[in-house]
Amino acid sequence: MYVEKVLPMAQSVEPSVSARLDRLPPTRYFKGLVARIATGGWFEFYEMFMAAYVALGLISSGLYRATTTGLFDVNGFASFLGSFFGGMFVGTVALGGFTDRFGRRSVFTAAMLIYSVATFVAAFQTTPESLDLWRFFAGVGIGVQLITVDTYISELTPNRSRGRYMAFSMLVILTSVPVVAVLSYLLVPHQILGLDGWRWVMIIGSAGAILIWFLRRGLPESPRWLESKGRVEEARAIVAEIEARVMAETGRPLPEPEVTQADPREHVQGSWWEMWKAPYLSRTVMLSVFNFCQTFGVYGFGAWVPVLLFTKGITLTHSLLYTMVIAFATPLGAVGAMICAERFERKWQLVGCAIVVAAAGLMFGQVREPALILVFGSLVTIANNWLIGIFHTYQAELYPTRIRARAVGFVFSWSRVSSIFVGFWVAALLKHSGVPAVFVLISSAMLVIVVMVGVMGPKSNGVRLEHLSK
Repeated sequence: MYVEKVLPMAQSVEPSVSARLDRLPPTRYFKGLVARIATGGWFEFYEMFMAAYVALGLISSGLYRATTTGLFDVNGFASFLGSFFGGMFVGTVALGGFTDRFGRRSVFTAAMLIYSVATFVAAFQTTPESLDLWRFFAGVGIGVQLITVDTYISELTPNRSRGRYMAFSMLVILTSVPVVAVLSYLLVPHQILGLDGWRWVMIIGSAGAILIWFLRRGLPESPRWLESKGRVEEARAIVAEIEARVMAETGRPLPEPEVTQADPREHVQGSWWEMWKAPYLSRTVMLSVFNFCQTFGVYGFGAWVPVLLFTKGITLTHSLLYTMVIAFATPLGAVGAMICAERFERKWQLVGCAIVVAAAGLMFGQVREPALILVFGSLVTIANNWLIGIFHTYQAELYPTRIRARAVGFVFSWSRVSSIFVGFWVAALLKHSGVPAVFVLISSAMLVIVVMVGVMGPKSNGVRLEHLSK
């Protein structure tokens, strides 16, 4: 067998699949594998950030209003956002455990089909209620997909390059933001074949279903997940194939894997209650608060930029133009995260990004000059997406394989809870206090992140998943 060529015959203990994966060097094979998984995430982020760029089209068509008359007013644009994030909440909390039960690869495929079909149907709805309903279903699929992608990549990649690969996946994913911004700039102001431009933006976003079968081919199941389910021979076969590909690419023999005592808990069914016991309790509290607050910066800003600019008195065309230019700064955040992922502790990168969002956001709320709008808007965008590139790695590595997906789903669901309400709070502040008040809210949430992560966040760089989660 292949393993016998790599390991000394004298060893009496078979190394775990995790140990075999973690000793592998970075290669083009891993980069290609991560890129294929990230392509599924590309359509997720297209769908999530699309709301910001079609907002003015929805409002100018008369389907929604910019402000609301009360909480959960279905005629306000906030309900378009809230229904989607409500679906994401259901997907992450109620269905997040499916990934731990049925496997990363199968759920990855199913979730992508769900949100692609729902988005396509949503594009043809003519009432706020029906559009909100299908946006809810799209949110369910994306809620499951987001935690599946994070879990999938963290378990397939070696520990010393885990953060860099996750940041690379975010770089691939975040290229969707300038794409949807350009498409919206070109399509939203017009009608094509009798359909409003915003509908075409949604139809294009549903194309992920076409790619699903191409993406699925050649994607292995997570060996760590298989091993945790007792399917050891399947796991070893997948790792052996990965090792063969790495050796063929590098042309060198692999280093010997570390042989450690296996954790017997990884071969039993994980419990939801385990995340509420030491050492996971403090992590669960910290990540829950973090996720609740990060939405204020990421979506409180990202989903409302055109509306915030329009409220300042900037024309619809110029609002879309400025938003499109700011969107091109989005991948720069992922580039920064990829470069620094393994060089600086991830927890301190999260703290630094939150500080930048708070400071630059306050300035964005005050300025009216086009150059300053672009500068501070770009700074907020870069910091927000740097934060995204780091925290997706960070939260996935703080829990063991047996409960990783459901734990990440739970803590991430708090961002969906806040997302439901952030839109209504932003709309209310815009109506009664203006744009600067919106950024006071965002900055306050960022300062909570600084305290929680700075005080309670564990260090994780370069630590094996199994050691970090003990």
